[in-house]
Amino acid sequence: MKEVVLVTSGDLRESANKVCWPAQQELEKLLTERFAAEGVTVRRAFPVDTAKGHGFISSQRMGMDVFAGIDPEANMVFATAAWQYTHHVLPGMRSHRGPILTVANWSGQWPGLVGLLNLNGSLVKAGVKFNTLWSERFDDAYFLSRLREWIKQGKVTHDLSHVRGLNVDVLPASERSIGEKLAAEVQKKKAILGVFDEGCMGMYNAIIDDELLNPLGVYKERLSQSALVARMRTVRDDDASAIRRWLDEKGMRFHTGKDAKTELTDAQIQEQCKMYIAAVRIASEFGCDAIGIQYQQGLKDMVPASDLVEGLLNNTDRPPVYSEAGEELFAGRALPHFNEVDECAGLDALVTNRCWTALGLDPATTLHDLRWGEHYRGDGVDDFVWVLQISGAAPASHFVDGYRGAASDRQPPMYFPLGGGTLKGIGRPGKIVWSRVFVEGGGLHVDMGLGSVVKLPDEETQRRWSQTTSQWPMVSAVFDGVSRDSFMARHRANHVNIVYAPTAEDAARALAVKAAMFHALGVQVHLCGAVEFK
Repeated sequence: MKEVVLVTSGDLRESANKVCWPAQQELEKLLTERFAAEGVTVRRAFPVDTAKGHGFISSQRMGMDVFAGIDPEANMVFATAAWQYTHHVLPGMRSHRGPILTVANWSGQWPGLVGLLNLNGSLVKAGVKFNTLWSERFDDAYFLSRLREWIKQGKVTHDLSHVRGLNVDVLPASERSIGEKLAAEVQKKKAILGVFDEGCMGMYNAIIDDELLNPLGVYKERLSQSALVARMRTVRDDDASAIRRWLDEKGMRFHTGKDAKTELTDAQIQEQCKMYIAAVRIASEFGCDAIGIQYQQGLKDMVPASDLVEGLLNNTDRPPVYSEAGEELFAGRALPHFNEVDECAGLDALVTNRCWTALGLDPATTLHDLRWGEHYRGDGVDDFVWVLQISGAAPASHFVDGYRGAASDRQPPMYFPLGGGTLKGIGRPGKIVWSRVFVEGGGLHVDMGLGSVVKLPDEETQRRWSQTTSQWPMVSAVFDGVSRDSFMARHRANHVNIVYAPTAEDAARALAVKAAMFHALGVQVHLCGAVEFK
């Protein structure tokens, strides 16, 4: 191998591309130096656009045009230091025949790791062969040894011994029976995922085709974000104000200001409360069992962000919503919301809700970005601790002190010009079950395992927040029996679902029920890491 062609994808929002470009430049500089040390030249497939102030592929059309000029047999490196829209490059990568290596910097800043995992999951779904690597400075032994392997052999070897297929016969009889009964109920009565516009931010891996979803007994109700905006206009101010009062009385803090362009305002929160009511009413009218709001494109230019709404929906203890006729909707229940219309996370949330409810456990669940992480030693912790973050969907019951420990900050202006508050807090210590539904080889799969949310010292939590996005929740997670690099090599998405259980025994039992339900629905189950059933 003498030369590689480098491509990269960015955001659809030019404001984000400009801000993230310096980090991408640094990545490309370091990567070029490492390849040069191995006798390989890195050639950019397209020039930096000085007028735009960045060198990202910023649309699907641009990506198609760039790939039209690339030899389909070329050695290709996709490198990213920022969140990127996979559909910008997926058309070209689908038809590329040469070796492909995807690479990200190990940083929580923008974040390239999340963009890398989304692309990897999309390539897996599309059946495109590729290899993948990551590194902080691209000079560590793990990265260098595998880079040399790819240069010499066109492949990268990772340890995936933590993954094993489910043997349903080893599941405890009681838990297996519960899971199978829940699956039979879904297939008989059916379930609906309400989808407020599909394909958020080019996340091809987040879409489950009807032909795969429907045999499970799960169907989509295709809804429009414009209908959500229209319905918000029918919500009375008094009803929206009642939502805000409920949250104030619970002790939730709203960090407000007067400048709507840069600060969270009371008017933005009022609009979010209207969206919350409108979403619940629409979900009730269409009989939805879970809903997902795209919010990133289109909706962000019409109303404040949906993040506060999403977190409220995923909590069983939430402000009551009434129909126009005065009937309380979904009383005492969570209405699972899958952030960014990630339908894989939505299916997971639906199954989790049924399983945890059947066991009498709190079914509050959410997806998170696998944002970043570092090994931490001290205060009873000696493990790799992931930083999990998502701008919306995290329920207050997942935080230390619940609503009283929760706050709402304005979403960053470069992403959300009309503002809107988040629902943030520090993840409470406890046992969790983690999982990810994904599409591979034309079928549905799910990885699942056990883990913990750990308590870190306040200064360490604040340091990690400063390295990522301080407006979003901070969850410090450990995945049992799975190393950082093995997790990265296997994971098929930028998102991971988590749900709490009161004890380690409860977590193992609930995981068994969930595995049995997925298996009975026809989803291929993979157990990851240290999972044992008693």
